[in-house]
Amino acid sequence: MRTARVLKGTTSAVVALLVAILAGIVWLRRETARRIDELRRSANTERKTVFTTDDLEGLPAPVRAYFENTLQEGQPYIDLVRLKQNGKLRLGDASSSWRPFTATQHVTVDPPGFFWGASITLVPFVSLRIRDLFRDGNGSAEVSLFGIIPLDRGEPSQELNEAELVRYLAEAVWYPTALLPSEGVQWESIDDRTAKATIDHGDVSASLTFSFNEDDEVIRVYTAERYRRVEDGFEPTPWSGYWHNYRRRNGIRIPMEGEVVWHLPDGDLEAWQGQLAEIHYDEL
Repeated sequence: MRTARVLKGTTSAVVALLVAILAGIVWLRRETARRIDELRRSANTERKTVFTTDDLEGLPAPVRAYFENTLQEGQPYIDLVRLKQNGKLRLGDASSSWRPFTATQHVTVDPPGFFWGASITLVPFVSLRIRDLFRDGNGSAEVSLFGIIPLDRGEPSQELNEAELVRYLAEAVWYPTALLPSEGVQWESIDDRTAKATIDHGDVSASLTFSFNEDDEVIRVYTAERYRRVEDGFEPTPWSGYWHNYRRRNGIRIPMEGEVVWHLPDGDLEAWQGQLAEIHYDEL
């Protein structure tokens, strides 16, 4: 009799947990759809602008060569992007284990914005969800267990907003018309293989040094001061993104693989390694 009561109680608890998880999944899907819809509604998607070589007037030589190699005459300016990634990332310091992830990202160009939703496997049947958002000049970041149990949250702040705009600028190699001067990016020559790009959005500004190889591809982006989350707030830290394995997708040459590295005083921290699984332009 006692065993039967224990089994009944255990079964009820399991059922309640499953119901809660299913309800959480439904909520997560609705919340994700809401955020994507808000992102899209803020975007200018009615433009009919196309790329011409006139767009390159006055640019530093390596930047001009990059666009000539990357874009084709008549390429429509990109307004919306939907892409999928997979790879591995670290959740802690350099001694922490790599964890596999899959992610979907939605991007708007006018104005700059994105929503990145990733699922990270901890152990079988246990996952973390990370949601990274930049919209209307404000950034936010959330980490949750199964997408429903909050573990960490970063609210909009000047530091986080700037860090997210840096990310947008670095990842614009996937939607390169966003790097054209007509999209608000200012280019400054450094030498025959590097140039500095700056973008302003509201009261937020981001700058990166772009390095180009002899094939006129962006192979590295770098800043000496990207804000990194630490226990007591944010700390400006040297940061690099590396891009390689370029392929032509939808008529545009883009990198299919990349890495992100924090350059810490005690050594480099490789934080993210990813591959581009899918990319669609003017879809959100």
